[in-house]
Amino acid sequence: MPYTSQSCRTVFRRIAQRQYSEWPAYNSTPLYDRTSLAGLESDIRTVSETWFDHDSHDSIEEFVCALPLAYFRFSAHDQYAGSTRYQMATLFRVFVLQECHRWEHETALVGYLRNHPELRDKLGFETIPYQSTLWRSWHERFTPDLRETVETAARTILIKAQNAGVAVPREPARKLRYHGNESGESDPNDQTTLEQAEKITGHVSCIVFPAFSLERGEGCEIHENAYWDLQTYLGLRERLAANEGARSFLYESTRDRTPLGHAHREHIRDLSIEQIRAMYRQAVTRLLNEVAGTEQFFRAGIVAIDITEADPFTGDRTGHEDEIIGTKEKTDEYAYQWATVQLVGNAVPIVLDARPVRKGETRLEIVEDLLDSAEDFVHVDNVLMDREFDSQHVLEMISQRGLSYVVPKRMQTSERAQAKRLLQRDQGRYETDRKLHLGKNEWHETTLIYRRKEDSAHDDHRQYSVFMTNRGSGHLTEYGYRWEIESGYRSIKRFMAATTSKDFGLRFFYFAFACLLYSIWRAVDLLVQVELTGEYEHSPIVTADNTLTLLKKETGIG
Repeated sequence: MPYTSQSCRTVFRRIAQRQYSEWPAYNSTPLYDRTSLAGLESDIRTVSETWFDHDSHDSIEEFVCALPLAYFRFSAHDQYAGSTRYQMATLFRVFVLQECHRWEHETALVGYLRNHPELRDKLGFETIPYQSTLWRSWHERFTPDLRETVETAARTILIKAQNAGVAVPREPARKLRYHGNESGESDPNDQTTLEQAEKITGHVSCIVFPAFSLERGEGCEIHENAYWDLQTYLGLRERLAANEGARSFLYESTRDRTPLGHAHREHIRDLSIEQIRAMYRQAVTRLLNEVAGTEQFFRAGIVAIDITEADPFTGDRTGHEDEIIGTKEKTDEYAYQWATVQLVGNAVPIVLDARPVRKGETRLEIVEDLLDSAEDFVHVDNVLMDREFDSQHVLEMISQRGLSYVVPKRMQTSERAQAKRLLQRDQGRYETDRKLHLGKNEWHETTLIYRRKEDSAHDDHRQYSVFMTNRGSGHLTEYGYRWEIESGYRSIKRFMAATTSKDFGLRFFYFAFACLLYSIWRAVDLLVQVELTGEYEHSPIVTADNTLTLLKKETGIG
């Protein structure tokens, strides 16, 4: 049945009602990157899944014609410089259609278009294209990355359609079948996913949790694992404090002896910040070694460094002024702050390290510390940071390590003046080299890139964002990956136990342990995806709640 304007509205209304972290794949940054192939692939997954759930949508070809592409800028992936007859979006659609059918030659595609004039019109062809034109467009005009995106898009569409019971022209290719799956199903069902997740979660937790130790000595009546079980249990329900959680844990756990809330807090308080960080890094090492056994995990790539803050602190902070230091937005509120370095981009988003932020610490100290940890774990190529790290000394340190960076720049007088000139000329992009003074006649050389934001609410120079990078504009599109760390923080805070204590070590431990639970979730999801499909896609098939529930079983509850 052909799609209608009403059925389209229904689909996109459903998508708009999804959680913020799920749609779209790349926003919430100063740069709304409309050239990101990773974002396009993720959006196609989201749209196709919802599209084929509609009763009126039962055609692969109808979806290819209706797929919204107006927002995407293909120009960044167009290798032709001169004028052309066919738009990139039109060619993208027709090549996705070709890949869905897996026609090896353009001759079959041309013949199909000739026999289906209505389809040809919907795709945007006024006349039937020549076979040679299509061949050159695919092999010479499309970049290799765009061709790969076409193949990924077609595979995604076929899987989503097949899951919804829509007839598909061919079976989606799989690199690996689920062991024991004789049905030939291309996508594992929920029960299969949960069964595999349960096995892997138990395996991972047995590997990771032994990295933590309270050093209580021998002869203790309550096993140390009970403390880590309780801490995990506190993350099962949002905003659960130790006292209340310990009472519930006592009744729900199958353990003979469980710790009381005050005893649990006392043992945590005995841990120093250095001990907590050392245990965390050891746990992450074990986790990375586990996922490194798959081809889909890359020990190289992009990391994002950022600072998050706890909920505003409303009590008396006397004696804790160096720890409850305020907010990043420089309001009159106070809060604890934590810094992290996390894998982003094509890698599984594991939090490699976390540390507290104290009053008087410079951004240079924080970034150096976190990069030291990150480079111990993985080979870092590019560093993404927010504008609060707009410091020439930070940028110089990253460059001296041989790394690239992308950082938004806070607009000063000169940047505002340049943005106003660009606005007057209606210019969307501008690059210029800049030397940043380091002191003692030393300078850091960087490139400033002005980009006009799409659909900006402002009508003045604030339509522009300014970025600094030491590797040219090609790295600018990667800044869209930073959204992952913001999404990650929301999940991490969901895993945190609640407390009103001012103890800095206790507060940091709660945050670090939540980072570990988040990283376990994302690692388990990768391992499950690889086991069931042989591939890894960023959209999790194992939810955070699934993982916490499975960890709950590991704690001896239920």
